Amino acid sequence: MNPTSPTTSPVSPVFAGHGHVTFLGAGPGDPGLLTLRAVEALAGADVLIAEPEVLEVVRGHARTGVSTPELTVVDEASTTAGVPVLRDAANLVMEAARGGRRVVRAVTGDPGLDGNAGAEMLACAAEGIPFEVVPGVANVVGVPAYAGVPLRDEQGTDVRFVDARTADDRCWAEVGASDGTVVVSTSLDAVAAAAGELVAAGRKPDTPLTVTIAGTTTRQRTWTATLGTIAQVFKQGKVLPSPEGHRPVIAVVGERSAPAQRDQLSWFESKPLFGWRVLVPRTKEQAASLSDQLRSYGAVPHEVPTIAVEPPRTPQQMERAVKGLVTGRYEWIAFTSVNAVKAVREKFEEYGLDARAFAGIKVAAVGEQTAAALVDFGVKPDLVPSGEQSAAGLLEDWPPYDPVFDPIDRVFLPRADIATETLVAGLIELGWEVDDVTAYRTVRASPPPADTREAIKGGGFDAVLFTSSSTVRNLVGIAGKPHNVTVIACIGPATAKTAEEHGLRVDVLSPEPSVHKLAEALAEFGIRRREAALEAGDPVTRPSERRPGARRRRTT
Repeated sequence: MNPTSPTTSPVSPVFAGHGHVTFLGAGPGDPGLLTLRAVEALAGADVLIAEPEVLEVVRGHARTGVSTPELTVVDEASTTAGVPVLRDAANLVMEAARGGRRVVRAVTGDPGLDGNAGAEMLACAAEGIPFEVVPGVANVVGVPAYAGVPLRDEQGTDVRFVDARTADDRCWAEVGASDGTVVVSTSLDAVAAAAGELVAAGRKPDTPLTVTIAGTTTRQRTWTATLGTIAQVFKQGKVLPSPEGHRPVIAVVGERSAPAQRDQLSWFESKPLFGWRVLVPRTKEQAASLSDQLRSYGAVPHEVPTIAVEPPRTPQQMERAVKGLVTGRYEWIAFTSVNAVKAVREKFEEYGLDARAFAGIKVAAVGEQTAAALVDFGVKPDLVPSGEQSAAGLLEDWPPYDPVFDPIDRVFLPRADIATETLVAGLIELGWEVDDVTAYRTVRASPPPADTREAIKGGGFDAVLFTSSSTVRNLVGIAGKPHNVTVIACIGPATAKTAEEHGLRVDVLSPEPSVHKLAEALAEFGIRRREAALEAGDPVTRPSERRPGARRRRTT
């Protein structure tokens, strides 16, 4: 039996007719660091009031239609002129709660380390508005973990946390006198000043230091230096001056930051495709699991549909076939795509049917993704190819028609408007009658937004995954040819040939006709590329971080 959290029970009757506020820690930036309780609270929110930095992290877990009022942002000119920074979060929270609404107030990191959240909790308490606190992963703990910098060791190293923006002389003196680990919250352009404060307070200039910006996200970057060399490292690396100088960073000071140790423990930034922007030219439904796999390699997938799925122009044939399923016309139904499953499912729902209508009918799926779509529908396929996931692979395992064991000799094949002669001919050869029915049409999708088209043509993407010849033709048709620095990965020889016919150089070829094997092959390419850079003593860069004039020629 699963343990039950005391905070997950239905809302107490005491709260009936009153508002309720959840102060929620959204963590440092990685959406995967949200707690289960945080996701549950977001799903029940009427109003979501979030810091701009974490709005996208939490918004995806809120229900459709949730109100998301914006916090007031004061520009730099107003701040310089001495205009007080207006934080209207408390007013927004109180107004919504007074109106009897369930409010989620999301902050970066952990609410317990956010001074403004503490003040807002006191305001709720003063008015008798019930509230709860959902802790989050604090930036000062989560960011070093993602940078490969453990804060303690088996000797139980002392750890101290300092906010450089509010630290006074006494604070610097205390941490300077300590030989423990110091975690400093500061901004990129103030790191050198914080290092100087620590040296002035007694820390040795050769004390190791790591500085991490955009921690726990795929934009994360970490520099390793010492208290005495960090300013020089930033200057030589042209890190500063920078428009990003105001951005927050986490600096870790102490032996735990030693480069030799961090090189072994940097698990996040060393992922094979870390920070790569990868173009996935498939429909959103098809791209979902592939995008999840790419994220596990550290990539940032960008889904661009190249085809749109529409109903057949004449739906009568499909309607007759679905009715035939119910009346026992077929022995088998064969699904050759996720879209075919979707088309049949939509017809079932139109007629008020569900998966029970497949009772007594054998079901075949061309591959694992199509099988997963059937399972999601409530249908477990009887046949999935044991070898190649294709029409040919399906025929390899398909049993011949046997009049003794098969009372019906007919197969229902719902498909796209693109012909499937191989499968039809093969089934007929095995003795089956086939109702080859157009279940949906595939048409070229609309062009993506202008900024996406520019990124494709201008080298803004690090790689593109082509999963069929049609995705090559359609992407080039609606968005233009990918830039020559972009790594081109193809699912098989036919797709690679089409890419080359369009003037693209193919860098990665999947060993099997599987989207997941294709993603694996791209990850292996990324590993080899990273190892080659390290072996040559070069910095590890992404393909899009090209040098001016370093364009590679493509085959024609």
